[in-house]
Amino acid sequence: MSLVNITPDELHHLTAGALVASGASDSVAKAMAQAVVSAELDGIASHGLAYAPIYCEHVQCGKVDGQAEPVFSTLRPATGRVDAKCGFAHPAIDAALPPLTDMARQHGIAAVTLFNSYNCGVLGHHTERLARAGLIGLGFTNAPASIAPVGGRTPVIGTNPFSLAVPDLTNTGVALLIDQSASVVAKSEVTARKRQGEPLPEGWALDANGDPTTDPDAALAGSMVPSGGAKGFNAGLMTELFAAVLAGAHLGIEASPFAGTQGGPPQTGQCFIAIDPGAFGDNGFGGGVSRLLAAIAAEDDVRLPGERRLQNRARARQTGLQVDAGLLDRVKAISGE
Repeated sequence: MSLVNITPDELHHLTAGALVASGASDSVAKAMAQAVVSAELDGIASHGLAYAPIYCEHVQCGKVDGQAEPVFSTLRPATGRVDAKCGFAHPAIDAALPPLTDMARQHGIAAVTLFNSYNCGVLGHHTERLARAGLIGLGFTNAPASIAPVGGRTPVIGTNPFSLAVPDLTNTGVALLIDQSASVVAKSEVTARKRQGEPLPEGWALDANGDPTTDPDAALAGSMVPSGGAKGFNAGLMTELFAAVLAGAHLGIEASPFAGTQGGPPQTGQCFIAIDPGAFGDNGFGGGVSRLLAAIAAEDDVRLPGERRLQNRARARQTGLQVDAGLLDRVKAISGE
């Protein structure tokens, strides 16, 4: 794989152009291009440019409605719901977070679910927005089934990430960002290894017979290994209940794949919960968070969750990005540049 240098603005322009050429509206294209750039800035290449051709393909084949305009509905004073209209998740989340923030500030805690949705990319990017607004952000998103129960062979839930973002109340920043899937690694890492012709590390996946495999094709036909065994599967099950069942979205076993053109819109879901720390009285929340994280950081060679992303982001904004030349050529070809 050869790498080429590109600025974030150039990558945004090319990705948005490719999506518009594929049939997406200008506003949707810009939202998805920003998602691609943000992932690359954070060093999460598996969710960055690698997804741009997939997004374009899914607009072209109708798996995603690139013209969809999400609809937000207030259900109760502190709950809401967004119909993503079988469009991309990011514009739907953009429609959800401002009213969610307002409701949480007014009532102390609030929640919004999304249905008829799609892959939301890096989940932590969305909960981070809540933390930067001074709220504790908790997010769940489900995905097409790819994890079998421990001892089983048939996938029942997706990699099903959940994310927790905690505000730094002293500088309107983020003190802590947890963003992890229920599997050992995200499924996109397996597809990336397949694309690069590389074997998987041991312990990532099982084949269709439930046996360990390092073959990406066998892994994609089998199941991902849950992180921590049954505990990881249970974390994914929790996510499924919030993001799919509570949201009224497709279960992982009902959703079409996020890769390829098979099936119609996945119609998966998300759930976001926002909590105002100040709504729980004079609890010294900011100081407590600082003491907790200081105790963790005091250990040698220990990194706080989310710290690497922020470091990658700061460095990339100074030096620019390095992306896969082949992927970039594909996006250029789609955009007509």
